Amino acid sequence: MAQKLQFVILGAGGRGRTFSEILSEECGPGSVVAVAEPDARRRAKIAETHGIPAKHCFETWQQLLDQPKMADIVVNTTMDHDHIGSAVKAMELGYHMLLEKPMAVTLADCETINNVRKATGRIVSVCHSLRYHATFAAVRDLLRSGVIGDIVSYDQLEAVEHVHQSHSFVRGNWANESRSTFMLMSKSCHDIDILVDMVDDEVVDASSYGERTFFREENKPEGAPQYCIEGCPHANTCPYDATKLYLSESGWAKYVGFADMPRQQAMDALRVSPYGRCVFQTDNDVVDHQVVALKFAGGQTATFTMTAFTPFGGRFIRVHGTKGYLESKVDEGKIDYWEFWKNNQKTSVDVPKAQGAHGGADALVMRTLIKAVVDNDPSLVLTDTETSLKTHRVVFMAEQARRSGANVKVQGRTGVTAI
Repeated sequence: MAQKLQFVILGAGGRGRTFSEILSEECGPGSVVAVAEPDARRRAKIAETHGIPAKHCFETWQQLLDQPKMADIVVNTTMDHDHIGSAVKAMELGYHMLLEKPMAVTLADCETINNVRKATGRIVSVCHSLRYHATFAAVRDLLRSGVIGDIVSYDQLEAVEHVHQSHSFVRGNWANESRSTFMLMSKSCHDIDILVDMVDDEVVDASSYGERTFFREENKPEGAPQYCIEGCPHANTCPYDATKLYLSESGWAKYVGFADMPRQQAMDALRVSPYGRCVFQTDNDVVDHQVVALKFAGGQTATFTMTAFTPFGGRFIRVHGTKGYLESKVDEGKIDYWEFWKNNQKTSVDVPKAQGAHGGADALVMRTLIKAVVDNDPSLVLTDTETSLKTHRVVFMAEQARRSGANVKVQGRTGVTAI
């Protein structure tokens, strides 16, 4: 029955292309019947994969959603600011939906999306892929089993990786809050969501600190031009040199469309593209490091650290329990835990690695949504809008704490003012 489902994709960037490929494998080429994307090359790529006729290829999500309902499920990977308008319109038209995180960029808009979902009865999965990640699932099972007792404190590190930071959050689409949203929401609502899920209690207090410390104009190396391709005297040693990242086999070129260009065309693009700018001379304003501290109703504490200053990407967790200790290198599928009441016995677990984005979790997100729609069983979705709203509120709490420099305590229903 899944093969009979049809999909439309709003946004054919990296995430839209990922889900297009997943749908081609899961439901077959042709399962996507329409696409909306401003970039003609990206739009054409998905149209080619699924044989979408030109009349069903649109430049904007508004144009696509102005048409009568064309499919069963909309894959909504529009930019963050567009989530509120596109999500509400899609649900009102009758679409079920995979909604890329974050839900929206304000608490009020997140609540609106949840209210519309409840009113329309649509099945909506907010794409918190970490909930479906095999290593996190194994850690969750161990914690729920009580093998290390009750959780006392939980620590999580998101290592963004220094070049990833420069690509996405200094030069890229998520570098400036006015075009996207604050860093904790755009990059790390994944992490706050899984952290709250692991501790499995209500957050009652939040504090946070973070700054944009390094990627600032005052840190520009002497003589660095505005665009790297103009000839930077520090090109050989700068890890962020755009010519090294986007005119080579580094892999980053594919994310901005340069990989399919002739070299001269790519060089010309770097003279005007945001991806060609010196990382110390952009309009970025999001933090490059942040720490969050949370207190839960049962007295548990948790910390989350996001930092750009790592040589690798990935997530690392440490859980301190009353009867033991657990740590995990999530992306490597490594879990170790010690049991205090068994002579500090250590057990190591290797979680089999799955292929695909987010350790195979993105494909599982899609499979789960498909089954939920086919079976008409919304409970199969791990992060519906209600669940996601709960953890988004914690993100807003933490960001309010960072901006105010004061703890934010839960007050009434939301525990946070609008941001």
